[in-house]
Amino acid sequence: MLKKLLLTLAGMLVAMNMAFAAVDVNKADQAALDSIKGIGPALSSAILEERKKGNFKDWNDLQTRVKGIGDKSSEKFSDAGLTVNGASKPGAKGAKKEVVAPQAKKDEAKK
Repeated sequence: MLKKLLLTLAGMLVAMNMAFAAVDVNKADQAALDSIKGIGPALSSAILEERKKGNFKDWNDLQTRVKGIGDKSSEKFSDAGLTVNGASKPGAKGAKKEVVAPQAKKDEAKK
C-alpha cells in the first residue's frame, strides 16, 4: 500500500515538473510558445518572425524587437516558464540567477 502511494506521488511530481518545464524563446517552436500562458498564435508568430533575424540576446532584446511584449507581460511570461537563453527575467517571481562560467567571471573582472 505504501509503495503504491509513493509511486503515485512520484508520478505526480514528474508530471508537475514537466508541466512547468522552461521554454526557451530561442529554441521553441510555435506550439511550445503557445503553451505559455498569455502567448497566443499571433504573438508566437511575431516572436518566430523576429527570431529569423537572429536569436534574442536577453529579455531587453526580446522586448525591444517584438511588439506587444513589455515589462509586465515579459514578467508574466517568465513566471509561466519562458526563458531567454535559459534565463528567467530578472525581477520576475520565479527568476533564477543566471549561471556564469568561471572563465566569464574572470573576463568581466579584467574589464
